[in-house]
Amino acid sequence: MQIKRIKRAVHGVLLLDKPYGFSSNQALQKVKWLYQAQKAGHTGTLDPLATGVLPICFGEATKFAQTLTDENKTYVASVKFGMTTSTGDKEGAVLSETACHVTFDAITQILPAFQGEITQIPPMYSALKFEGKPLYEYARAGVELTRAPRQVHIHEIAVLSCRDNIAEIRVTCSKGTYIRTLAEDIGHALQVGAHLVGLQRTATATYQIADTVTIESLETMSVEDRDALLLPVDTAIHGLPKLELHADAAYYFKQGNPVWLSGIIPAGELRIYSEQGLFLGLGVQQSDGRIAPKRVVNL
Repeated sequence: MQIKRIKRAVHGVLLLDKPYGFSSNQALQKVKWLYQAQKAGHTGTLDPLATGVLPICFGEATKFAQTLTDENKTYVASVKFGMTTSTGDKEGAVLSETACHVTFDAITQILPAFQGEITQIPPMYSALKFEGKPLYEYARAGVELTRAPRQVHIHEIAVLSCRDNIAEIRVTCSKGTYIRTLAEDIGHALQVGAHLVGLQRTATATYQIADTVTIESLETMSVEDRDALLLPVDTAIHGLPKLELHADAAYYFKQGNPVWLSGIIPAGELRIYSEQGLFLGLGVQQSDGRIAPKRVVNL
Protein backbone atom coordinates (compact mmCIF):
# COMPACT_ATOMS: atom_id res chain seq x y z
CA MET A 1 0.00 0.00 0.00
CA GLN A 2 1.41 3.36 -1.07
CA ILE A 3 1.68 5.92 1.71
CA LYS A 4 0.34 9.34 0.73
CA ARG A 5 2.79 12.17 1.27
CA ILE A 6 1.61 14.83 3.69
CA LYS A 7 1.69 18.26 2.06
CA ARG A 8 3.02 21.24 3.98
CA ALA A 9 1.97 24.87 4.18
CA VAL A 10 5.11 26.45 2.71
CA HIS A 11 5.38 30.21 2.10
CA GLY A 12 8.08 32.17 0.30
CA VAL A 13 10.00 32.48 -2.96
CA LEU A 14 12.62 30.03 -4.18
CA LEU A 15 15.08 31.18 -6.84
CA LEU A 16 15.53 28.15 -9.05
CA ASP A 17 18.12 27.79 -11.79
CA LYS A 18 15.89 25.97 -14.26
CA PRO A 19 17.81 23.13 -15.93
CA TYR A 20 18.15 22.64 -19.67
CA GLY A 21 15.48 20.37 -21.15
CA PHE A 22 12.87 20.98 -18.45
CA SER A 23 9.70 22.90 -19.19
CA SER A 24 8.90 25.52 -16.57
CA ASN A 25 5.98 23.39 -15.36
CA GLN A 26 8.14 20.27 -15.09
CA ALA A 27 10.64 22.22 -12.97
CA LEU A 28 7.81 23.59 -10.84
CA GLN A 29 6.28 20.17 -10.21
CA LYS A 30 9.66 18.68 -9.26
CA VAL A 31 10.40 21.48 -6.78
CA LYS A 32 6.85 21.40 -5.39
CA TRP A 33 7.27 17.65 -4.78
CA LEU A 34 10.63 18.14 -3.06
CA TYR A 35 9.13 20.71 -0.71
CA GLN A 36 5.92 18.67 -0.23
CA ALA A 37 4.18 22.02 -0.72
CA GLN A 38 0.43 22.47 -0.75
CA LYS A 39 0.55 25.31 -3.25
CA ALA A 40 3.18 26.60 -5.68
CA GLY A 41 3.48 28.44 -8.99
CA HIS A 42 6.23 29.69 -11.28
CA THR A 43 6.67 33.19 -12.65
CA GLY A 44 7.48 33.76 -16.30
CA THR A 45 7.75 30.73 -18.58
CA LEU A 46 11.17 29.64 -19.83
CA ASP A 47 11.49 27.41 -22.91
CA PRO A 48 12.99 23.94 -22.32
CA LEU A 49 16.04 25.19 -24.27
CA ALA A 50 16.62 27.97 -21.74
CA THR A 51 18.16 27.87 -18.28
CA GLY A 52 18.36 30.37 -15.46
CA VAL A 53 16.29 32.36 -13.02
CA LEU A 54 12.82 30.90 -12.49
CA PRO A 55 11.27 32.20 -9.26
CA ILE A 56 8.98 29.61 -7.65
CA CYS A 57 6.29 31.08 -5.39
CA PHE A 58 4.96 28.98 -2.52
CA GLY A 59 1.78 29.46 -0.52
CA GLU A 60 0.96 33.12 0.12
CA ALA A 61 3.67 34.21 -2.32
CA THR A 62 1.56 32.81 -5.19
CA LYS A 63 -0.71 35.84 -4.73
CA PHE A 64 2.09 37.93 -6.22
CA ALA A 65 3.27 35.54 -8.94
CA GLN A 66 1.69 37.66 -11.68
CA THR A 67 3.55 40.73 -10.43
CA LEU A 68 6.84 38.88 -10.91
CA THR A 69 5.72 37.56 -14.29
CA ASP A 70 5.14 41.15 -15.40
CA GLU A 71 8.61 42.34 -14.30
CA ASN A 72 11.56 43.01 -16.62
CA LYS A 73 13.92 40.12 -17.34
CA THR A 74 17.60 39.95 -18.29
CA TYR A 75 18.99 37.25 -20.58
CA VAL A 76 22.31 36.22 -22.07
CA ALA A 77 21.63 34.78 -25.51
CA SER A 78 24.05 32.72 -27.60
CA VAL A 79 23.31 33.58 -31.23
CA LYS A 80 24.77 31.74 -34.22
CA PHE A 81 24.95 33.78 -37.42
CA GLY A 82 24.86 32.45 -40.96
CA MET A 83 22.10 29.89 -40.45
CA THR A 84 18.32 30.01 -39.99
CA THR A 85 16.11 27.21 -38.64
CA SER A 86 12.42 26.37 -38.65
CA THR A 87 12.09 27.03 -34.91
CA GLY A 88 14.51 29.93 -34.53
CA ASP A 89 16.72 27.79 -32.30
CA LYS A 90 19.14 24.88 -32.65
CA GLU A 91 16.40 22.25 -32.35
CA GLY A 92 14.76 23.18 -35.65
CA ALA A 93 15.46 22.04 -39.20
CA VAL A 94 17.99 24.13 -41.12
CA LEU A 95 16.25 26.45 -43.58
CA SER A 96 19.22 28.39 -44.99
CA GLU A 97 22.98 28.75 -44.66
CA THR A 98 25.09 31.77 -45.58
CA ALA A 99 28.87 31.99 -45.62
CA CYS A 100 29.79 34.93 -43.39
CA HIS A 101 32.21 36.42 -40.91
CA VAL A 102 30.21 38.42 -38.37
CA THR A 103 32.29 40.62 -36.05
CA PHE A 104 31.79 42.15 -32.62
CA ASP A 105 31.80 45.64 -34.15
CA ALA A 106 29.26 44.76 -36.85
CA ILE A 107 26.78 43.52 -34.25
CA THR A 108 27.43 46.51 -31.98
CA GLN A 109 26.64 48.90 -34.82
CA ILE A 110 23.29 47.25 -35.58
CA LEU A 111 22.01 46.88 -32.01
CA PRO A 112 20.79 50.49 -31.44
CA ALA A 113 17.98 49.71 -33.91
CA PHE A 114 16.74 47.08 -31.45
CA GLN A 115 16.73 49.25 -28.33
CA GLY A 116 13.60 50.92 -26.94
CA GLU A 117 10.11 50.12 -28.22
CA ILE A 118 10.24 47.50 -30.98
CA THR A 119 7.66 45.38 -32.78
CA GLN A 120 7.86 41.59 -32.78
CA ILE A 121 5.77 38.92 -34.46
CA PRO A 122 5.44 35.98 -32.01
CA PRO A 123 7.04 32.80 -33.39
CA MET A 124 4.91 29.83 -34.33
CA TYR A 125 7.04 27.69 -32.02
CA SER A 126 5.83 29.43 -28.86
CA ALA A 127 3.40 28.80 -26.00
CA LEU A 128 1.17 31.70 -27.08
CA LYS A 129 -2.35 30.31 -27.43
CA PHE A 130 -4.83 30.51 -30.30
CA GLU A 131 -8.32 29.11 -29.71
CA GLY A 132 -7.10 27.36 -26.58
CA LYS A 133 -4.10 25.62 -28.16
CA PRO A 134 -0.46 26.77 -28.02
CA LEU A 135 0.98 27.90 -31.34
CA TYR A 136 3.66 25.20 -31.29
CA GLU A 137 0.96 22.53 -31.66
CA TYR A 138 -0.21 24.16 -34.90
CA ALA A 139 3.42 24.49 -36.04
CA ARG A 140 4.12 20.80 -35.42
CA ALA A 141 1.04 19.98 -37.52
CA GLY A 142 2.42 22.11 -40.35
CA VAL A 143 -0.15 24.90 -39.88
CA GLU A 144 1.07 28.50 -40.19
CA LEU A 145 -1.18 31.08 -38.53
CA THR A 146 -1.19 34.85 -38.92
CA ARG A 147 0.08 36.41 -35.66
CA ALA A 148 -0.58 39.99 -34.68
CA PRO A 149 2.56 42.09 -34.12
CA ARG A 150 3.15 43.16 -30.51
CA GLN A 151 5.10 45.98 -28.92
CA VAL A 152 7.84 45.11 -26.46
CA HIS A 153 10.53 47.23 -24.83
CA ILE A 154 14.25 46.49 -24.96
CA HIS A 155 15.77 48.44 -22.06
CA GLU A 156 19.36 47.42 -22.74
CA ILE A 157 21.12 45.29 -25.33
CA ALA A 158 24.87 44.72 -25.69
CA VAL A 159 27.33 42.30 -27.24
CA LEU A 160 29.49 40.51 -24.66
CA SER A 161 31.62 38.49 -27.07
CA CYS A 162 31.77 37.23 -30.64
CA ARG A 163 33.82 34.35 -32.01
CA ASP A 164 33.37 32.00 -34.96
CA ASN A 165 30.02 33.64 -35.85
CA ILE A 166 28.58 32.95 -32.39
CA ALA A 167 27.85 35.99 -30.24
CA GLU A 168 26.89 36.33 -26.60
CA ILE A 169 24.30 39.12 -26.33
CA ARG A 170 22.87 40.46 -23.07
CA VAL A 171 19.29 41.75 -23.19
CA THR A 172 17.16 43.42 -20.53
CA CYS A 173 13.57 43.55 -21.73
CA SER A 174 9.90 43.78 -20.88
CA LYS A 175 7.66 40.77 -20.42
CA GLY A 176 6.50 39.10 -23.61
CA THR A 177 9.79 39.59 -25.46
CA TYR A 178 10.80 36.62 -27.62
CA ILE A 179 14.58 36.33 -27.57
CA ARG A 180 14.51 33.80 -30.43
CA THR A 181 12.68 36.32 -32.57
CA LEU A 182 15.13 39.04 -31.54
CA ALA A 183 18.06 36.81 -32.58
CA GLU A 184 16.44 36.11 -35.95
CA ASP A 185 15.74 39.81 -36.52
CA ILE A 186 19.34 40.77 -35.73
CA GLY A 187 20.53 38.13 -38.20
CA HIS A 188 18.15 39.50 -40.82
CA ALA A 189 19.43 43.04 -40.23
CA LEU A 190 22.99 41.79 -40.84
CA GLN A 191 21.74 39.98 -43.99
CA VAL A 192 23.19 36.63 -42.92
CA GLY A 193 20.40 35.04 -40.86
CA ALA A 194 20.72 33.75 -37.30
CA HIS A 195 19.26 31.40 -34.74
CA LEU A 196 19.47 30.86 -30.99
CA VAL A 197 21.87 28.19 -29.72
CA GLY A 198 21.67 28.96 -26.01
CA LEU A 199 19.72 31.12 -23.59
CA GLN A 200 20.13 31.89 -19.90
CA ARG A 201 17.86 34.17 -17.89
CA THR A 202 20.21 35.97 -15.51
CA ALA A 203 17.69 38.17 -13.68
CA THR A 204 14.00 38.62 -12.96
CA ALA A 205 13.33 42.02 -11.38
CA THR A 206 15.88 42.17 -8.50
CA TYR A 207 16.41 38.37 -8.37
CA GLN A 208 19.85 37.39 -9.73
CA ILE A 209 21.30 34.17 -11.17
CA ALA A 210 24.04 34.19 -8.51
CA ASP A 211 21.38 33.58 -5.85
CA THR A 212 19.69 30.61 -7.51
CA VAL A 213 19.81 26.94 -6.56
CA THR A 214 19.70 23.88 -8.82
CA ILE A 215 17.30 20.96 -8.57
CA GLU A 216 20.30 18.66 -8.06
CA SER A 217 21.34 20.67 -5.00
CA LEU A 218 17.81 20.66 -3.59
CA GLU A 219 17.69 16.87 -3.88
CA THR A 220 20.68 16.51 -1.54
CA MET A 221 19.32 18.86 1.16
CA SER A 222 17.34 18.29 4.31
CA VAL A 223 13.88 19.82 4.68
CA GLU A 224 15.34 22.44 7.02
CA ASP A 225 18.06 23.43 4.56
CA ARG A 226 15.55 23.74 1.73
CA ASP A 227 13.26 25.91 3.83
CA ALA A 228 16.20 28.16 4.73
CA LEU A 229 16.56 29.01 1.03
CA LEU A 230 13.09 30.54 0.80
CA LEU A 231 12.99 34.31 0.50
CA PRO A 232 10.26 36.27 2.33
CA VAL A 233 6.93 36.61 0.54
CA ASP A 234 7.24 40.41 0.26
CA THR A 235 10.41 40.17 -1.86
CA ALA A 236 8.05 39.38 -4.76
CA ILE A 237 6.90 43.02 -4.72
CA HIS A 238 10.10 44.56 -3.40
CA GLY A 239 10.04 47.34 -6.00
CA LEU A 240 6.79 48.88 -4.69
CA PRO A 241 6.68 51.73 -2.13
CA LYS A 242 6.36 50.63 1.50
CA LEU A 243 3.64 51.87 3.86
CA GLU A 244 3.11 51.12 7.57
CA LEU A 245 -0.34 51.09 9.17
CA HIS A 246 -1.09 51.79 12.83
CA ALA A 247 -2.70 48.98 14.83
CA ASP A 248 -6.36 49.84 14.16
CA ALA A 249 -5.82 50.43 10.44
CA ALA A 250 -3.81 47.22 10.16
CA TYR A 251 -6.65 45.26 11.78
CA TYR A 252 -9.30 46.55 9.37
CA PHE A 253 -6.98 46.17 6.37
CA LYS A 254 -6.50 42.49 7.27
CA GLN A 255 -10.29 42.12 7.32
CA GLY A 256 -10.43 43.36 3.72
CA ASN A 257 -11.59 46.91 4.47
CA PRO A 258 -10.21 50.18 3.03
CA VAL A 259 -8.54 52.34 5.69
CA TRP A 260 -7.76 56.01 6.20
CA LEU A 261 -4.20 57.18 6.76
CA SER A 262 -2.98 60.71 7.27
CA GLY A 263 -0.03 62.23 5.42
CA ILE A 264 1.17 61.97 1.83
CA ILE A 265 0.50 58.53 0.37
CA PRO A 266 2.32 57.34 -2.79
CA ALA A 267 0.03 56.70 -5.73
CA GLY A 268 -0.41 53.21 -7.17
CA GLU A 269 0.23 49.86 -5.53
CA LEU A 270 1.86 49.70 -2.11
CA ARG A 271 3.55 47.14 0.15
CA ILE A 272 1.59 47.26 3.40
CA TYR A 273 3.07 46.48 6.83
CA SER A 274 2.06 46.70 10.48
CA GLU A 275 3.93 48.95 12.91
CA GLN A 276 5.81 45.83 14.02
CA GLY A 277 7.05 45.22 10.47
CA LEU A 278 4.69 42.32 9.69
CA PHE A 279 3.89 42.12 5.98
CA LEU A 280 0.12 42.45 5.49
CA GLY A 281 -0.23 42.45 1.73
CA LEU A 282 -0.68 44.61 -1.33
CA GLY A 283 -2.72 47.81 -1.12
CA VAL A 284 -3.74 50.57 -3.49
CA GLN A 285 -4.92 54.11 -2.88
CA GLN A 286 -8.52 54.72 -3.94
CA SER A 287 -9.88 57.92 -5.48
CA ASP A 288 -11.26 58.93 -2.04
CA GLY A 289 -7.78 58.64 -0.51
CA ARG A 290 -8.36 55.44 1.45
CA ILE A 291 -5.94 52.51 1.19
CA ALA A 292 -7.79 49.46 -0.11
CA PRO A 293 -6.44 45.90 0.21
CA LYS A 294 -5.75 44.26 -3.15
CA ARG A 295 -3.99 41.11 -1.87
CA VAL A 296 -4.03 40.24 1.84
CA VAL A 297 -1.61 37.62 3.16
CA ASN A 298 -2.13 35.25 6.07
CA LEU A 299 1.29 34.42 7.45
